[in-house]
Amino acid sequence: MAKLYVGNLPYRTTEEALEEHFSQCGEVQSVAIITDRETGRSKGFGFVEMSSDEEAQAAVDKLNEQEFEGRNLRVDLARPKQ
Repeated sequence: MAKLYVGNLPYRTTEEALEEHFSQCGEVQSVAIITDRETGRSKGFGFVEMSSDEEAQAAVDKLNEQEFEGRNLRVDLARPKQ
């Protein structure tokens, strides 16, 4: 599995919509939109796990800087936690 960072998300988007969008590049294992603990509101970024490194790279190549629900996504391979 390969984890992707997805930034510049529309605040109203759902994990289901994001999964559907990324499924055009391969099998999506998981989706997590990061939310504020106090308000529950999206912070505008999240993570998508694809089933292979090849699918993850295809998603970066195809979806980075592409419009999604009115905003251009930033898609890149996620870096390990420090």
